[in-house]
Amino acid sequence: MSNGNNVTLVGNITRDPELRFTPTGQATASFGLAVNRRWQNRQTQEWEEATSFFDVVCWREMAENTSESLVRGSRVIVTGRLDQRSWENAEGERRSKIEVVADEIGPSLRWATVEITKNERREGGDMSGGSSNRPASNEPAPAYAGGDEEPF
Repeated sequence: MSNGNNVTLVGNITRDPELRFTPTGQATASFGLAVNRRWQNRQTQEWEEATSFFDVVCWREMAENTSESLVRGSRVIVTGRLDQRSWENAEGERRSKIEVVADEIGPSLRWATVEITKNERREGGDMSGGSSNRPASNEPAPAYAGGDEEPF
């Protein structure tokens, strides 16, 4: 079910992912993402361009995988939600920013190729982190044996 707060971004990483851990040991990674938009001005017929910058945050296994796999300049696809974070700075002023909290991050294959390496799944995770109580299998899925019925 959608809550209306979904975002999908395709862009280039502007700074290497920074991996940190909370006091309870939970991994979190953050990086910058530049999203370019290009269009043709209908009045002048000139091409125009604008760039938007976003801060992306991810958690748990995705944070660790992101910090090990991605570097500045990588083109990625990020899906997630917008989240506003507030704090008070050293001068006592209220500050806030909007970040993208990632649900999924993947490489863009438009101008690159990648090699996928599955990690062993860890116990005790929730489904959003892709965790399970069994290890990942690199074997192909079994062939469909449903007779004349369609497999979906």
